Amino acid sequence: QAQLAESGGGLVQAGGSLRLSCVVSGGGFSGYNLGWFRQAPGQEREFVAAISWSYDYTIYADSVKGRFTISRDNDKNTVYLQMNSLKPEDTAVYICAASITVELGTEAVDYGSWGQGTQVTVSS
Repeated sequence: QAQLAESGGGLVQAGGSLRLSCVVSGGGFSGYNLGWFRQAPGQEREFVAAISWSYDYTIYADSVKGRFTISRDNDKNTVYLQMNSLKPEDTAVYICAASITVELGTEAVDYGSWGQGTQVTVSS
């Protein structure tokens, strides 16, 4: 099973940018679909973005489309989330996840391995 470790979170003003990274260890990185989710206090875990194992396909939540970009580097076993034009409502713990399913999923149940998360706080 994959082990995932996120980094890059922090405090940023509205309109600013952050880039999150998630290193995946345990082997088989190039075969995983990878996703980012977020969870704000008192709220359910929410899908943000996902990228297929073959680089060919990405999916974004409507709330981040046009502002966030997911990418991966198979040589570095790392998935990234570039977040631009951040809003206070983007404040949450951001968590990366790995999946070996054939289809690229947007539900938490589609993913079998999870990181611990990194806090992103956007001030107004």
